[in-house]
Amino acid sequence: MTIEEESIFDVKIVIPNHILLKHCNRLYGRFVSEVTMTIHKFLKDFKEFAVRGSVVDMGIGVVVGTAFVKIVDSLVSDIIMPPIGLVLGKVNFSNLYINLSGGHYRSLVEAKEAGAVTINYGVFIDSIIHFAIVALATYFTIVQINRIRRAPAESLTTKECPYCFRSIPTRAVRCPQCTTILNDEEKLDEQEGHKKVGDEHEKTPPITNTEHRRVKINLKSS
Repeated sequence: MTIEEESIFDVKIVIPNHILLKHCNRLYGRFVSEVTMTIHKFLKDFKEFAVRGSVVDMGIGVVVGTAFVKIVDSLVSDIIMPPIGLVLGKVNFSNLYINLSGGHYRSLVEAKEAGAVTINYGVFIDSIIHFAIVALATYFTIVQINRIRRAPAESLTTKECPYCFRSIPTRAVRCPQCTTILNDEEKLDEQEGHKKVGDEHEKTPPITNTEHRRVKINLKSS
């Protein structure tokens, strides 16, 4: 770096090209590194979101639900409503309406094309039937799935100590918290062992004063 002095208050700094180029390359490399890290993090987060189980399940549910709606529409329009309309005197529920503008039209479509104000209670009845069928189908489907589905066998690795109510391993024979024996057989063996020790202590005759003096004399002589 060289400095050329033009005046007392005016100093011109000249930076060589190789230093300026090196500084620019450093800034460019830092910028590229930050942009790359940002893009990599975004792609990683998006991948985790896209392949998440709940998102996949939701997508499958939407696809199946769309197909199910078409089935229900066909069931109502082509199978259920024609017999009901025939029983009621060949009535088409989709053409049942009240014209508030006056005049007579052969169908609801003609009334709408003419711009008439109508109350379409027949369409409302169709919607109610659609809802009832969807609700019943969903209910029976869930009931059958719950019957078929088997609850996974939970591998219990811990149990509760009946004495201290602490969580302990299932295969534990003695509680590590309160040291209580949990196995009935070993508990009986230990009780019998304590009983035998107590019986032996009871059978052992007490030391008399004479014997106690003899022990003291022997200790002094030794």
